[in-house]
Amino acid sequence: MADIIETAAPAAAPAPVSSPNRGQGGGQNNRGNRRDQGPVEPKQFEEIVINIDRVSRVVKGGRRFRFKALVVVGDRKAKVGVGVAKGADVQAAVQKATDVAKKHMMTIAIDGDSVPHESEVRFSGAQVLLKPAAPGTGIIAGGVVRTIIGVTGIRNLLSKSLGSTNKVNIAYATVGALASMVPKDEWLNAPVKKTPAKKVAAVEETK
Repeated sequence: MADIIETAAPAAAPAPVSSPNRGQGGGQNNRGNRRDQGPVEPKQFEEIVINIDRVSRVVKGGRRFRFKALVVVGDRKAKVGVGVAKGADVQAAVQKATDVAKKHMMTIAIDGDSVPHESEVRFSGAQVLLKPAAPGTGIIAGGVVRTIIGVTGIRNLLSKSLGSTNKVNIAYATVGALASMVPKDEWLNAPVKKTPAKKVAAVEETK
């Protein structure tokens, strides 16, 4: 019986040899090697879906339903963009809106952790007011304004949203207020004070 056990032991030896062969054929070892190639690079921009609506269009055969997405993109380093797009499904609408937001990204003026001065912009029926705040105040905003400010890198801000509650109009008004910010070092060299957006809108309505 002792001889039988000694001769059976070498027969089990080839079992460990087969595992490297499986690894070479694309098994678990290769998957482990792919994980060890290096860490995944973080995304350059932060993408946030603000709102998704289902819209319909009346055609000859009935109604055609689609989805409209509102997306904000920012890098938390004074770059931000807003995009709106429609698609046959939610994923397509979000992807299109993200591409639009990245194409229309802009660099805003930031003074430390806040904005350099007060700004009020009106877009359609929405009116947004942004004011600088002392360190430690935080972002005093809600809804769409807070989401957009959160991806810009601003940490202290006072805001007020007036008029329409349409999220698309509020988003464009917020971006317009950020775009109108002028850095402190350019205050003295500013040629002429810009006409407020509400006055421009009033002039256009009278024409």
